[in-house]
Amino acid sequence: MARTAWRWLALAVLLAACGRLGQRTNAKAAQVWITTPDQSRLLSREPDIAIVETPDSSRVVIDVDERKVYQEMVGFGAAMTDASAYLINTKLGAQRDVILRELFGRDGGLGLSFVRVPLGASDFSSTHYSYDDMPAGETDPTLKRFSIAPDRTYKLPVLRTAIAINPQLKVVGSPWSAPGWMKTSGSLVKGTLRPEMYGSFANYLRSIVQAYALEGVSLFALTLQNEPAHEPDDYPGMRLDATTRAVLVGKHVGPLFASSGINTTLLDWDHNWDAPAEPLRVLGDSVARTFVSGVAWHCYGGDPSVQESVHAAHPTKDVYFTECSGGSWAPVFGDNLKWNVSTLIINSVRGWAKGVAFWNLALDENGGPHLGGCGNCRGVITINSVTGAVTRNVEYYVLAHASKFVRPGAHRIASSTGVGGLQTVAFKNADDASKVLVVLNSGASTTSFAIHSAGRSISYSMPAGAVATVVWP
Repeated sequence: MARTAWRWLALAVLLAACGRLGQRTNAKAAQVWITTPDQSRLLSREPDIAIVETPDSSRVVIDVDERKVYQEMVGFGAAMTDASAYLINTKLGAQRDVILRELFGRDGGLGLSFVRVPLGASDFSSTHYSYDDMPAGETDPTLKRFSIAPDRTYKLPVLRTAIAINPQLKVVGSPWSAPGWMKTSGSLVKGTLRPEMYGSFANYLRSIVQAYALEGVSLFALTLQNEPAHEPDDYPGMRLDATTRAVLVGKHVGPLFASSGINTTLLDWDHNWDAPAEPLRVLGDSVARTFVSGVAWHCYGGDPSVQESVHAAHPTKDVYFTECSGGSWAPVFGDNLKWNVSTLIINSVRGWAKGVAFWNLALDENGGPHLGGCGNCRGVITINSVTGAVTRNVEYYVLAHASKFVRPGAHRIASSTGVGGLQTVAFKNADDASKVLVVLNSGASTTSFAIHSAGRSISYSMPAGAVATVVWP
């Protein structure tokens, strides 16, 4: 066996051992993992902490109350773009399965369980395509030319492998554009959907869901359109305003899915926090509202507080966070660690998000492959296109602090936050009733604190800018 393969085999054994260690809970001790802004500790397993019966009030106190229960979690993850799937399938070599188990495996891995997949091309594709492209001037309203063949080379194989590793994996699909012949621009780039094509587009979405299911990949949720308020100049996109989306969902997609026995749920918006009126208008439509199960959000404008306000207006509708990318514009590890944990893992989840997904799961050393769009984005991992070497970026550790410990089916529970510069979010796992607390020290100095839960106390101290995950039975 080559030296590289031996090295990755050793890593797999070590990760599995760590996973088994993390699954054993001592009734008198809590487990802690920490990542520090100087990277001296990266998801480092710390010595166990004694759980005492006498509450410690001499420190900053974080109260965790498992009697107050909020949303059920689907999980955490990233997008399986064409670029990510291509790199995973062609550049990792013998370490491919080891890396996929590290990312998606529960036994020692991160256990990623929430993946978004572009349906057709995005800016992170080598060509611009839909599943029913036609020559200029020609149309195919009955979808005789429909085919998901472009996804059979890279995306579908790696998605099937990920599902085999983690059967709890949930996949949400998002088209970047309808086929060009359905649009006012006659192109995948720019334009909006022509009204006479609403029915064809609904049938197009149904065909995607059915075709993916036949390939062994069930889409648990679907958004009508990625970033429907944005018309990019150099990659697929399509503007769909709230009125159009309400008509599409209420009169076309929703009824068609229902009559076809499709259980894939529909999410509205799939765009930034800075325009909450958009999903509110769709949810305000009495017909569309019956077919929309929730709202999906992106991070590129506004802040996550709007998730809670929209949820308060429609408390029966779910919340998901579906895209945020790091990039070379933000090169400082500690700053990124603090912002991502605070904004996405803590505040978005406290704002009712059931799932949190970063953008590209993997990109190469040049932030690609891509065609148009973002030229300086960063993946959760970087796969060197020449050597196959893997770099675990700050987004990897942000996801790990939640996904490795919070299992699908867990519920968010109450925890105090903002005290002593500490931000928190807490969970209770459904399978073993273990509690998980993610803590960020957003202050400027080391802070000592005590976790009070069910009459017991756990004391710990962490440096400024660090994130810790505490797990106890």
